[in-house]
Amino acid sequence: MNRFRITTQVLPEHIDNLGHVNNVQYLYWVQTAAHTHWKELTNIIKEPIGVWVVRSHSIIYKNEAFEGETLTLETYVKESRGALSERIVEIYNPEQILLAQCSTQWCYLDTINQKPTTIPHSILELFE
Repeated sequence: MNRFRITTQVLPEHIDNLGHVNNVQYLYWVQTAAHTHWKELTNIIKEPIGVWVVRSHSIIYKNEAFEGETLTLETYVKESRGALSERIVEIYNPEQILLAQCSTQWCYLDTINQKPTTIPHSILELFE
């Protein structure tokens, strides 16, 4: 399983009226982690590849994040079948306490007809 990590800083604009990170910001970070990992995996591929679209997100919020903290976003693809792939993103605070975990179901689309297509073996190998 290919795990990927990036960090992000909690900025003042991420804070809601309760004094901690707004739930919508977590979703933004989830998407950022997924997109950054995908770019890293595919930066050497020359042939045309499909595109991913979100089918669903499920986020479990466990703890709060606060302004000034540096968070670690860890992501990996848990399972892929047919045109669908489940990606996990976990968000940790500086003490490595789990703040949120998101499971996203992504659908792989053909770039020409924009319809779901089976994920090629060459792409599946990138996730291992």
